[in-house]
Amino acid sequence: MMRIVPLRALKDNYIWVMIHDGTAVVVDPGEAMLVLDYLSSHSLDLTHILLTHNHEDHTGGVNEIFAKYPQVEVLGPVETDEFNTRTLRQGDTLEICNQPGYVMHTPGHTMEHISYLLGQHLFCGDALFSAGCGRVFTGDYEAAYRSMQWFKQLSNDVHIYAGHEYTITNLLFNQSIFPNNPVLERELKQACKYEKKNIPSYPSSIQHERTINLLMMAPTLDRFIQLRKQRDQF
Repeated sequence: MMRIVPLRALKDNYIWVMIHDGTAVVVDPGEAMLVLDYLSSHSLDLTHILLTHNHEDHTGGVNEIFAKYPQVEVLGPVETDEFNTRTLRQGDTLEICNQPGYVMHTPGHTMEHISYLLGQHLFCGDALFSAGCGRVFTGDYEAAYRSMQWFKQLSNDVHIYAGHEYTITNLLFNQSIFPNNPVLERELKQACKYEKKNIPSYPSSIQHERTINLLMMAPTLDRFIQLRKQRDQF
């Protein structure tokens, strides 16, 4: 059975480690030593690195890890070609930790951002967060909105593993839009409890996001743009 372990990195990043039968797969290693120490202390053999996009806080550890594990396969979108041993595009399939996988192009945060759906586990980098989504650095809000629509149509029981811990701030923003929403109030209290105990707010789920994620559930492109711009200034 596969286990998924979060490593808290940098300021608020998550590096996700999938573990199966003594092997490991690492998602978006923004720093190396944290990953190398974990693999060594748990006697794990690294087989793959999965990259979602080309920002330094998601790729910064790749070269050092690759130097230690030169047999590792590095999979990522065209924008991470400098690291990739295999470049992935929308519709590509793969098998990771005995889980069938599917690659989806989820642009908006970056032009070639991809997400990985492995079984019922979604590794979405900075495209989707709990209660929010990534900044639209490309300026292509329509592409970002389409990505949200794809996430929205996934099965309710898909588990979400994102690249940052922004849940509290996202919920505070959502509360500023709907100040009397009891669901948001409850979720914010829970997220604050988790943070005090250093417990990740992930995995979330598509079903959960349907109740708290204003950006994923925005009914129109115009509304999505309005909310995302308001969130940028929050």
